[in-house]
Amino acid sequence: MKKKHFLKDDDLTVAEQAEVLDLAAKMKADRHGFPALAGPKSVAVVFEKPSTRTRLSFDVGIAELGGHSVVIDAQATQMGRGETVSDTARVLSRYVSAIVIRTFGDDRIRELAAHASVPVVNALTDGWHPCQLLADLQTIAEHKPLKGTSIAYLGDAAFNMGNSTVIACSMAGMHVRIGAPSAYQPAPEVLARAAEINAETGGSVVLTEDPVEAVAGADVVSTDAWVSMGMADNEKRIRELTRYQLNGELLAHAAPDSIVLHCLPAHRGEEITDEVMDGPRSRVFDQAENRLHAQKALLAWLLKERRP
Repeated sequence: MKKKHFLKDDDLTVAEQAEVLDLAAKMKADRHGFPALAGPKSVAVVFEKPSTRTRLSFDVGIAELGGHSVVIDAQATQMGRGETVSDTARVLSRYVSAIVIRTFGDDRIRELAAHASVPVVNALTDGWHPCQLLADLQTIAEHKPLKGTSIAYLGDAAFNMGNSTVIACSMAGMHVRIGAPSAYQPAPEVLARAAEINAETGGSVVLTEDPVEAVAGADVVSTDAWVSMGMADNEKRIRELTRYQLNGELLAHAAPDSIVLHCLPAHRGEEITDEVMDGPRSRVFDQAENRLHAQKALLAWLLKERRP
């Protein structure tokens, strides 16, 4: 049987992304009506990085699908003592129906997928955060049509959330504006891939160092923490990104009916203010909930789609 992994956003086609989002909306409306993992089938959920929302949303979601989640702290296993990724992939594949992993370098998840005989799902790597973007798109779709909608992403766009926002939103036919200093913008290869996708979907990507230009008239405004796990030069990063803070003054330039997203955890008072995060335009906690529904849909779709 052919296996399909979800290591980065465009491992789905444009049509497949739409299918998963449609299924996620149905699963949200009927949380226990889709027993795709009945049996129960087991899913390994492996953590090499700390987690709150990812751990809870996969654990709860697998249970709601009728399955059994095997949550693994990698440091408490032989992975933490140097067992190879390839050996781990082969062993886990004998036990479970899918492997979800939150890890560091993308080389690790690619190696895992290369040796696994079951679908592998990226629950966050240094380069990509595709499950988060499915939840983001689901949240936006609850308020606006995806195609043609504009999204401004502020701050550090040179890592997983920036990369996934550019690719996933381009796949949905959205108009992406990155507001960031030049050193914090997506890599040329990410932008080149987005251009290929936008030729198909009609979306676009614009880069600007001016936060007001990025936000002006935007339908959605999104940001993320400026300092993540393991980052160095924290004071320098904060100093260089301060003018991209999502506050009330900046949000006033967005469309009057715009919505605000943040994938959490937030460093309140740094990249986003309490006024915005707790304000009437915030959909941050809907977005957090939608991790559950989007990931349930993804797992159900991947397992169903394992075909010759």
